[in-house]
Amino acid sequence: MDELVKRVAHMGSLERLWRRGDTIVIALSGGPDSIALLHILQTIAEQEQVSLVAAHANHGFREESALEAVAAEGFCRQLHIPFEYCELDVPTYLRENPQNSQLAARELRYAFLHRVARQSGASRIALGHHRDDQAETVLMRLLRGTGLSGLSGIPIRRVEKNVELIRPLLRITKAELLEYCSRHTLPYSEDASNLQRYYLRNTVRLDVLPYLEQFNPNLSHSLARLADIAGTEDDLLDKQTAELFERHVLRTEAGLSMERKALLDLHIALQRRLIKLILNYLVFDKAAVSFDTVELVREAAVDTAKTTLQVDLGSEIQFNREYNTLKWGHRLQASGNEDYLYSIGADTGRLVVREAEAEFVIDRIEAAEASAKPDNRYEAWFDMQQLCYPLIIRNRRPGDRMALLGLNGTKKVQDMFVDEKVPSSLRGRWPIVSDAQERLLWIPGLRRSAHAVPGANAAAMLRIRMKQAKETGSLTSE
Repeated sequence: MDELVKRVAHMGSLERLWRRGDTIVIALSGGPDSIALLHILQTIAEQEQVSLVAAHANHGFREESALEAVAAEGFCRQLHIPFEYCELDVPTYLRENPQNSQLAARELRYAFLHRVARQSGASRIALGHHRDDQAETVLMRLLRGTGLSGLSGIPIRRVEKNVELIRPLLRITKAELLEYCSRHTLPYSEDASNLQRYYLRNTVRLDVLPYLEQFNPNLSHSLARLADIAGTEDDLLDKQTAELFERHVLRTEAGLSMERKALLDLHIALQRRLIKLILNYLVFDKAAVSFDTVELVREAAVDTAKTTLQVDLGSEIQFNREYNTLKWGHRLQASGNEDYLYSIGADTGRLVVREAEAEFVIDRIEAAEASAKPDNRYEAWFDMQQLCYPLIIRNRRPGDRMALLGLNGTKKVQDMFVDEKVPSSLRGRWPIVSDAQERLLWIPGLRRSAHAVPGANAAAMLRIRMKQAKETGSLTSE
């Protein structure tokens, strides 16, 4: 068996790129890389007990495209491999999805490959990327700026739409593939656009790499090795970050949240990765989550000078730090709260305040029966003779002040929220109880006023208790 074939077979076994009984779709462009890939896999197909299907997409960019399709089909016929063909309508797709033409062609090509995989029952799609492609990719990402994930380059395998994309040639050089084609007299087509420096990849391949190889003749091998090392370490950190996400991050109707201490206890590398994973969970366009955005959030969480702050991260995402809680959500969900107002009449026994997700239970108790005291700060007792009905339950208003029990004068409600470390996202919907004369009587969970305090001569008392209507966004959570 050809030595190159042995190396590909060994790597396929080592990396578990296929299993016995698999059907593999081969992306056949007609160039030397994919032609060599098809021939190599055909050579080992019987030994590995796999079936092959070739798929050729005609992008229509060049006059030679039709002839290349004919040549590719003829080669598949010679090898007795099923051949699937598709002409891609890139211009129409671009009109409906404005973007770079190369990106549009790639999206259509991959959609075709997945369609062939479904029709043929294939579990894998084999692509012809080789070691030189890997080196070019890593160098391009270095030039643009990247992290460990970017340095991992092209993955040897990854799952997309329930099909695994595999690259059996990723440790084989272009020169080796050309020599293999020559040795076995394999027909292939040359794409003249590969010589156009209009594309960055071509410039890197034709100019940048050859120049840098003056300083390191084995640069392509070094870059590919870097990608291999970075890829395995990146995979390990990804798994650790996913475990941290499940352990520490809470999903709510408004978005995601976690305790600040849980983030600060992590190594800085895991802090950044966890923040990025959280943002990726909320953002449709993952490319919008840049290092600068991640670092903005991390520095805001670490900052000891501020206890509350709000940061607009773009893409309709907002970050809020509320004392010891970190929150991420869509800006529309995190924006201001609507004003509300409910009345409590003399006969009201139960009232649900939807905006506060709270339920109020009101009891009237004769003085002789009133020996108990409030059980907690979500219960308050009032002398009914000193109340002016109807009582009101509403959210805060600008300038709200309360005459506090045990304190001369009044205090701003806003200052009480700050003193009690009430998250800013809850302040706008936190309920306040007042009477018909607009005297603030009680802020459940925080403070009650000095007005209508039950005394020894009280004939009857009013007991008001607040309970949560549901747990999400609880005002009573400590």
